[in-house]
Amino acid sequence: MVTDKASKLVKRFSALQSQRSTWEQHWQELGDYVAPRKSDIVNTRSPGEKRTVNLFDATAVHAAELLSASLHGMLTNASSPWFSLRFTSPELEQSDEAKTWLDSATKQMYNTFHRSNFQEQIHELYHDLIVFGTGVMLVEMDDEFDIRFSTRHISECYLSEDANGRVDSVFRKFKISTRAAVDKFGNTASLAKAFKNDPSDEIELLHVVTSRTDRDVTRPTSDNKPFASIYINPETVEIIAESGFDEFPYMCPRYLKASNEQGYGRSPAMTALPDIKMLNKMSEVTIRSAQKQVDPPLMIPDDGFVLPIRTVPGGLNFYRAGTRDRLEPLNIGANNPLGLQMEEQRRQAIRAAFYVDQLQLGVGGPQMTATEVQARSNEKMQLLGPVLGRLQAELLQPLISRVFMILMRTEKLAQPPAMLQGGDVDIEYVSPLAKAQKQGDMQSTMQLFEMMQPLAQVDPKIIDFLDIDGIAKHLIRVLGIPAEVTKGEEEIAGIRYQRQQDQAKQQEQMKQMQDAEMMNKTAPALKALDGE
Repeated sequence: MVTDKASKLVKRFSALQSQRSTWEQHWQELGDYVAPRKSDIVNTRSPGEKRTVNLFDATAVHAAELLSASLHGMLTNASSPWFSLRFTSPELEQSDEAKTWLDSATKQMYNTFHRSNFQEQIHELYHDLIVFGTGVMLVEMDDEFDIRFSTRHISECYLSEDANGRVDSVFRKFKISTRAAVDKFGNTASLAKAFKNDPSDEIELLHVVTSRTDRDVTRPTSDNKPFASIYINPETVEIIAESGFDEFPYMCPRYLKASNEQGYGRSPAMTALPDIKMLNKMSEVTIRSAQKQVDPPLMIPDDGFVLPIRTVPGGLNFYRAGTRDRLEPLNIGANNPLGLQMEEQRRQAIRAAFYVDQLQLGVGGPQMTATEVQARSNEKMQLLGPVLGRLQAELLQPLISRVFMILMRTEKLAQPPAMLQGGDVDIEYVSPLAKAQKQGDMQSTMQLFEMMQPLAQVDPKIIDFLDIDGIAKHLIRVLGIPAEVTKGEEEIAGIRYQRQQDQAKQQEQMKQMQDAEMMNKTAPALKALDGE
């Protein structure tokens, strides 16, 4: 049954299709030259079909894989912490009970990420970012692993932004077998007809996730949540299923974004595309030139007929017999060294666009010192630093918040203490890239401390300017040290109190010993006086 809501959404989808059409040919070229396995944008291929037939150089393919893997390792590395939770309230930050609960919640979130399909899907997201400039990931609840992550192909997704430039609507057009659709949504009228014809046939569906502006906040039902989730059969303009999400379930980061472009971002692959296409053509020509040099076309006598010259490898060409009545190779004037030199220039330009030299630390050779390795690593982090801000805002922050809220609603996290009711939780990024961005802050703090020490030898009062406890807390926070390896405020207070008691006791004992020693020294004199 056609509804007004379905008609409006299908009309809106048509407008988004028109807006995205200018990007599609660009994405197709990027897929052909940089990501062949994802090159089904405009041109679709059958599963298993060759996708590299026209690709003669894979420099860009390897560079994109390297950069995406590096982002994965520097932002969401499975082997090291990459985020932590803390309270915005200073009072809660001082509470050991609050910190214990927050540490437990953080551990549970990491367990959820580790046991789910997060790592494999986030890698695909980074690869989409590097190649197409835009990544799309859906975060949903899952009965088996609590949360399921799904990176969607850019060809399926149509994005819309709000007034602040944030993606708040995703229209996804995808194919699904009729049988799977009936299992997921039930036997609706349009699905029943298709299922009766052939359950294995595929149908196209439209999944719309957008903010629900007309919801009734007093009615907490699945079809009245802040974000609508609507499945539509675009052929019949029929709503198949409708529900909702408490948070926007899609993560839609953009690598870079032009201020006058809506929805989609730009990528390093787009920057390098002219060099990539040129290198591919040059490699093709160089290969053919090498073939001609190894197996050159031949000149052979004929009986008086002149035919067109064939310059393909192994080509046969006929010329009039005469003084040069012999068989000889055709001089084609090939200059392979020049071609190889020009190709290498293009390769260097492609590597520069993908930061290959900075990402490969071994280029300095095995003689590099630990200091040089650290300097090279810091340089790498600084180059990718500008990307961190956008990825934090469009990927990491909504991702972590979404996972936290799902685990809270499903009671996978321990019930927070009463004192935490109403306390806001903030996210702190402690990935290698985030730490590198804070290195300057930490180095400045340590430099100040080192400069104060010689001054304190001249005048000890200069140390009064420094809050040693504050410096220690700052360094712990910058380095991302987990709470389990540091002492809480109450424990520290107890240790310091006991230390004061011990010191006071020692001082009292020393005083008693000094008094006793004094008495021993004065006892003979007092005895002599008594004798007189």
